[in-house]
Amino acid sequence: MSADADPRGRTERRSISEQVADAIRAYMQSEGLRPGDRLGREEDLARQFGVSRPTLREALRLLASSHLIRASKGRGGGIFVAATPEEGIARNVSASVADMLSADIVDIDELIESRRLLEVPIAGLAAQRATDDDVAELRRIVAQEPATWDEVGAIDEAFHTHIAHIAGNRLVGAFVTWVAEVLQPSIRKIIEPAVVEEVMEQQHEDVIRAIERGDPDAAERAMREHLVYVQDLVTVVRRMQSDPS
Repeated sequence: MSADADPRGRTERRSISEQVADAIRAYMQSEGLRPGDRLGREEDLARQFGVSRPTLREALRLLASSHLIRASKGRGGGIFVAATPEEGIARNVSASVADMLSADIVDIDELIESRRLLEVPIAGLAAQRATDDDVAELRRIVAQEPATWDEVGAIDEAFHTHIAHIAGNRLVGAFVTWVAEVLQPSIRKIIEPAVVEEVMEQQHEDVIRAIERGDPDAAERAMREHLVYVQDLVTVVRRMQSDPS
């Protein structure tokens, strides 16, 4: 019986492919490769990692499904880095959350609650780890003068994303990415009729001041108040919509 017809053979080959995928991930990290960097051609990679072309292709398929690599054909083509491991995790999480939201497996309230569980302690970490440059960047973000509601949302997304970056935990930061990519656009559509921009601006300032002082308790408190305000807006708008009178 050939290996292709033998389930045990398929399991063994998949195991090898997974090992190769892990080896390529490790190579990308050890070499400090960034999105856009070229890994090489299929034949070069198969030779480098000591496997057959079919095994390598399966490993590349696994990496592509995690958004880590992409293939390009034609002159100068080959296998290229599409994302760092944490960026790949972020894309997978965002896609999964978006699918769950569209399928009504989770609702906005659940996602906002999850956001509080993540972002409140992240604000505390940011207060412990922020540099003067980090605080300056936060102030630059909120100092922008938006002309449209979409620009208001973009500023809020950049504000929260940079706080996660300041916190310095790449894995947690990857999990927070779905907030900007999935949750924020959904929330913006809901709260636009009720939001008071001056209130949000003051809440942003409260968070920044706490981070600047290096006060994690105050940063967590300010972030919690900000996120509770957003959740309250969602509740208010829903009531308005259900009872227009």
